[in-house]
Amino acid sequence: MKRTLLASVLAAAALRLAVLAGAGDTLAAWIQRAAVPPPAATETAAAQTESPAPAADPQAPRLAEVVTVERARSEEAVSTGETETEAAAEPTPVPADLSGGVIWHDRSGLSVDADALAAEPFTLTLSAAGPQVLIIHTHSSEAYTPDGYDSYEASDPYRTEDKTQSVIRVGDALAATLEGCGLTVLHDRELYDYPSYTGSYSRSGAAVERYLTEYPTIALVIDLHRDAIGSGDVVYRTRATVDGLPSAQTMILIGTGANGLSHPNWRENLKLGLWLQRTAEGACPGLMRPLEIVAERYNQQLSPGSLILEVGSTGNTLREAIRAAESFGRAVGAALRARMTS
Repeated sequence: MKRTLLASVLAAAALRLAVLAGAGDTLAAWIQRAAVPPPAATETAAAQTESPAPAADPQAPRLAEVVTVERARSEEAVSTGETETEAAAEPTPVPADLSGGVIWHDRSGLSVDADALAAEPFTLTLSAAGPQVLIIHTHSSEAYTPDGYDSYEASDPYRTEDKTQSVIRVGDALAATLEGCGLTVLHDRELYDYPSYTGSYSRSGAAVERYLTEYPTIALVIDLHRDAIGSGDVVYRTRATVDGLPSAQTMILIGTGANGLSHPNWRENLKLGLWLQRTAEGACPGLMRPLEIVAERYNQQLSPGSLILEVGSTGNTLREAIRAAESFGRAVGAALRARMTS
């Protein structure tokens, strides 16, 4: 998914989240204004180690050889749901490190009123009667930088049909973690962006509608992606630390329909996204990148509990992404379980 330059992403005015007071309290109890300086875009990733890696596959690309692929997404009002443009850059010598605070970045053009949002109630509840969470992958073939642990046969740069090496594997980890917290999760492992990338949001959206019709107890729809962050010839690696080990970061993206398409639920989605971000960051500081508010809908009009979750970027490894998904799942799973009613 295309990201703008890092400096522009983190330069806007932001909101820092405070502690959530309770299930029926207003957002005013946990949203406050703050300014967070952006990190340096060219900071080199510090060396991080876990257990010794097996010998790297000589056929697998190294980080020094990966090519930035920037994908421009725009939602079309009629049928295809999106278009894509790819631009290949020169190989990057070293992946850059990317970190972020708990802020939101509003690039929807709506200038979201934080005070008005803070005055609105947040009353999310989950039913114990059936599945509460749906995980789906609009861009199911998105993959990570191969390393000595994991490699794959690429269908395109940073993409594979191998479900054990793509974001689908990350979705498996998130689903298992949420289920370990007492939630019932549906994980859609279908490919929606292959063989044709164009129209993938239309196809995944139709699947979401079927799930919501069959399982009306679904309160949270997570469209799980892998980000693609680059600046010029630099491929970015998001970085957090979990239990002393390197992890990717995660990011929540909320659509608004500011592009002219109907999206009556976007404020509910935003409140949910902010609550989840506060919860995850509170449990694992540094895990969350800034929440993004955008003009497009990305199927989020289908449910008041819908969002995109970006886990890591092209510069991350699959293991780093899995570690991030599990950390996110442990934090939000417990919080969601506390909101379950019989």
